[in-house]
Amino acid sequence: MIIFPGCKINIGLNIIGKRPDGYHKIESIFYPLELSDILEIIPNDIFSISVTGLPIKGDHSDNLVVKAYYLLQDKYDLPPVKIHLHKVVPMGAGLGGGSADGAATLVLLNRLFDLNIDTKKLELYADQLGSDCAFFIQNTPSFVQGKGEIINPIDVNLKEKYIYLINPQIHISTAEAFGGIVTSPPSKDLKELIRLDFNIWRSELKNDFESTIFPNHTDIEKIKEELYNLGAIYASMTGTGSSVYGIFEKEPITNHPHYFEWVSKL
Repeated sequence: MIIFPGCKINIGLNIIGKRPDGYHKIESIFYPLELSDILEIIPNDIFSISVTGLPIKGDHSDNLVVKAYYLLQDKYDLPPVKIHLHKVVPMGAGLGGGSADGAATLVLLNRLFDLNIDTKKLELYADQLGSDCAFFIQNTPSFVQGKGEIINPIDVNLKEKYIYLINPQIHISTAEAFGGIVTSPPSKDLKELIRLDFNIWRSELKNDFESTIFPNHTDIEKIKEELYNLGAIYASMTGTGSSVYGIFEKEPITNHPHYFEWVSKL
């Protein structure tokens, strides 16, 4: 059985406080993209996992796909499986590709073994894997709060628009991204801002991580500026970076052959 785990961009990202458990409280619009990995799971005599495509550093035991399998295996006594993951979505890029892989594993195992786990419970399991994972269970445009586990669908109409996504392959650690972040309640309602004309987005929709990332990584800031120079109606870094995207009325021409680039109609 095969599934295609996607990824997401953040449209606006506010860091509004810190929780007692150490996580930061956020609010953001998560918008799913069709850029996807490929995940196959089949029953097998022993558990195994293989990975192709983009190389994944570290041990496979740290992969959210493996953690997702063992999470359900422990609760539902699953038989062994053979997993193959083909990585297309850049990792550590602010796109949530690893989170999508973990969530997709839960969804696929639920189908493969007829576990009949409902959507809400799948989201609870996904939240145990990581902050962004629960979003990818339903994978629809959503207003996301808390540490990423409070998810409410929202109407964001980007149909007929184009996205130009660039990942400059600069690694941003979590410590670096959150270093220097000053939390504060947003001055304007993100759910209302998202409904405004696209021309307002540029001045009103912010990713708070840009304030800590751009001073140390001017190349990322320059990509955002270039996207506007190319005619983007809105451009932003997504998540903690380093990926940057622009939304366009017409299909843009790519100009960064040495970076990961992806253009698609939304």
